[in-house]
Amino acid sequence: MTEEGATKKMGWKRWLKRIALAVAASVLLGIAFVVWANLAAVSAGRGKLFENADQVPAGRAALVFGTDDILPGGKENLYFRYRIDAAEALWKSGKIRLILVSGDNRSRDYNEPEKMKKALVDRGVPKDRIVCDFAGLRTLDSVVRAKEVFGLTEVIFISQRFHNERAAYLAEANGIKFTGLNAKDVAGQGGLKTKLREVGARVKMWLDVNILGTRPKHLGDKEQLPE
Repeated sequence: MTEEGATKKMGWKRWLKRIALAVAASVLLGIAFVVWANLAAVSAGRGKLFENADQVPAGRAALVFGTDDILPGGKENLYFRYRIDAAEALWKSGKIRLILVSGDNRSRDYNEPEKMKKALVDRGVPKDRIVCDFAGLRTLDSVVRAKEVFGLTEVIFISQRFHNERAAYLAEANGIKFTGLNAKDVAGQGGLKTKLREVGARVKMWLDVNILGTRPKHLGDKEQLPE
């Protein structure tokens, strides 16, 4: 190999090394950001989320985050059942006077809030103590609408811990005082898939608050809650 050829080869090696280092640095920064966003949610909920209804400080209203009662394959959705269990326990503990059920009502045949309301009425919660938010398309929508549409500046979140932590971060960003009751989590493969999706959901959470300034898809007129 000529001296010129050797010099060119060394130059290419230096460039490849620089590219490899830049790629590695980008990957590490990306991982650090994902970890940061996920820990931000954990930090927001620390000391404010409880495992038992008796531990939750009394308040006016609870917000139950929506999900469907049946999975696409026809099986029962345990996330739904366990959230209803937690809401029932909190109501029967006498800690709240009102339950806001917030979820997706994308079509006439898909209505999360009505399903939650029916399940709670079947558990003994008075119908007139349950209010439906039909535009809770995302957790961000449910949290912001609780304040801006329904006038709640203090609320008790009801969902699984991982979900309550994300809601806690969104509440802090929107000036909402909160505590939370953690519903029983779901084990097995279904639970693992949800946890993996949650990693990305927390990245989106951080971006929505700090970069994108995302707002609910629907706001509309304010609604008066019963006392």
